[in-house]
Amino acid sequence: MKLIIRNLARSTTEEEVKALFQKYGAVQSCDLVLDKTTGGSKGFAFVEMPKPGEAKVAMKNVNDMTVASNKIRVKRAEKKTD
Repeated sequence: MKLIIRNLARSTTEEEVKALFQKYGAVQSCDLVLDKTTGGSKGFAFVEMPKPGEAKVAMKNVNDMTVASNKIRVKRAEKKTD
């Protein structure tokens, strides 16, 4: 299951995001979205967890958590439509 994490502090690293979700299960991938011009974080990331049950528990527990003074939001990522 692919999750989107929003409202991340610009200083939050990909490793920190991954660690938040690894507490609840296996993390297949973690992609912090970076600004092409500055190379800095855009404030959101995608985390993919292979087991939907673990992903749902992670989503419930991490949503509204305060990380680096920011209250983050976690929800299921929508599938891209062409």
